[in-house]
Amino acid sequence: MDYISSLRDKIGHAPVILVGALVLIFNKDKQVLLQLRSDNESWGLPGGTMELGESFEEAATREVYEETNLEIQNLKFIRNFSGKDYHMVYPNGDEAYTVTGLFESEEYEGELSADIKETQNLKFFDIDKLPQNISPPVKMKEFILNYLSQK
Repeated sequence: MDYISSLRDKIGHAPVILVGALVLIFNKDKQVLLQLRSDNESWGLPGGTMELGESFEEAATREVYEETNLEIQNLKFIRNFSGKDYHMVYPNGDEAYTVTGLFESEEYEGELSADIKETQNLKFFDIDKLPQNISPPVKMKEFILNYLSQK
């Protein structure tokens, strides 16, 4: 059982602080990889929550591999997101205040393959042709879109 499942077994849907990482992954054509999530049917960046004892970088690397089958290298830290604007209520009713490290990588190995439990689709998008239904919290989404527009 993973950390979050174990925690939720004890406290139910009560608010918690969750720490995780998201990664902007760019291919050689400068397209960004997005994941169509199964839980909210929105596009988002690959990533997820830390397990006990992990660093931001380790969580980012593990989550990207689990969700995409890509082994990312040379992570570049961009910034953290935290505070009341990052309060989430998930489709199952779980509440969390998230602390998220955002990273970037242009180097990876492996064949893109979706984890069918969490992912409906994986696709590289041109920065100027992103889908409308992107899921990070509004302020994070605004930052990411602004960051991408400067690429």
